Amino acid sequence: MPPAGRPKNILKTVPMRIALTEPVIENLEALVPSGLYGKSAPEAAALLIAKGIQDLQKEGQLPRWYESKKRK
Repeated sequence: MPPAGRPKNILKTVPMRIALTEPVIENLEALVPSGLYGKSAPEAAALLIAKGIQDLQKEGQLPRWYESKKRK
């Protein structure tokens, strides 16, 4: 039986470095123990960024990835 957890990402991941204020980092770290936002502050940040992008796409403020690729 395969291990439980989220499915493997089918898209290539690319490392990105960002600078955050201490209060933002503290808030990300506070989310981790719940287990709903990953296992680390960077993982929580990545999940929240992805969620924010999805919300913008649903609102029509940002094209979906595959739609923007078609335009090029």
